[in-house]
Amino acid sequence: MTILYLLIPLSLILLGLAVWAFFWAVKNDQFDDLEGPAHRILFDEDDNDLSPEQRQQRQQAKQHPDAAKDKDAPDDQERRQ
Repeated sequence: MTILYLLIPLSLILLGLAVWAFFWAVKNDQFDDLEGPAHRILFDEDDNDLSPEQRQQRQQAKQHPDAAKDKDAPDDQERRQ
C-alpha cells in the first residue's frame, strides 16, 4: 500500500512529461505532413540505378533545363510544316 505513495506521483510526473512533449511537437510543426515522406519513398529517383550515360544526361538537364527544351523545339516545328 505504501508503494502507491511513490507510484502515483511518479505516474503523474510521467504523464506531465508526455503532455509537454506532445504540445512541444505540435508547436514545432512535427505533425504537419504525415503522408509526404511515405509517398516520397515510392518515387525515389536513385541515380545508382541509371547507366553512366543516363546519369550524365540527367545532370546536364538539371544544370541547363532550357537546353532540353531547345532541342525539342526544332522537331516540333518540322512536324508542323
